[in-house]
Amino acid sequence: MSAQYTHGHHDSVLRSHSWRTAQNSCAYLLSSLTPTMHILDVGCGPGTITASLARLVPLGHVTGIERSAADVLQNARAHAAAQGVTNITYALDDVLALGFPDASFDVVHAHQVLQHLPDPILALKEMLRVAKPGGIVAARNTDFAAMTWFPESEGISLWHKTHQQVVRSNGGEPDAGRRMLSWALAAGVPKAQITATASAWCYSTPAEIAWWASTWEERVLSSEFATSALERGFATQADLDTMSRGWKTWGAQPDAWFGHLLGEIVCRKV
Repeated sequence: MSAQYTHGHHDSVLRSHSWRTAQNSCAYLLSSLTPTMHILDVGCGPGTITASLARLVPLGHVTGIERSAADVLQNARAHAAAQGVTNITYALDDVLALGFPDASFDVVHAHQVLQHLPDPILALKEMLRVAKPGGIVAARNTDFAAMTWFPESEGISLWHKTHQQVVRSNGGEPDAGRRMLSWALAAGVPKAQITATASAWCYSTPAEIAWWASTWEERVLSSEFATSALERGFATQADLDTMSRGWKTWGAQPDAWFGHLLGEIVCRKV
């Protein structure tokens, strides 16, 4: 069983993901952290969340993993070095078959990962396996259908529909956010040990809108999403051009606003 990552690791994708930190992407987890914890960060990407988690556990250690993107991990190592973060390690590994012994980590964290997997329940079971008794498994995922924006845009609406088709064709679930509690229960976590919450990203300032629009203006043309959409017949090149123009036009509107709902779980391992 393998996972196909919808976005790939094009520069436009990594620029978008490099905005993420522990503070803006896993705030729901931070009150549970203590300085000596050992954390596994699953699907760490460019490592910006990983490095900011490492700063919060200065007497502990963080291990960031990616399934196959060795070049991305090199960039993550460079980011950590530039930030002066030394209590961090990066490695290739697969959350569906983790190469760590049982009970290895105090916290096992995954941000925007489960939505791309063919078996998110198996992934949660693996995350639970490598968590210590009394430890934490934490995950946060987009609920794609709950995204909303203004002004209306034909190009963005087409992107929204096509993106969901591509994710599902890859075996993922774009509306993962609303399923987080259900998946945790199916993985065997007692409901009393699960805290399920939601939070949102909102882009409304000129800088936020310009950044969000520009990343997607490029991503719909150049990332793995574009390749998959074309190869599987979900979009033509003209459709991708319409999406890109839609993002550019929307991003130039003075009243542009984008809301992005995400579901979260914190599971305590008994």
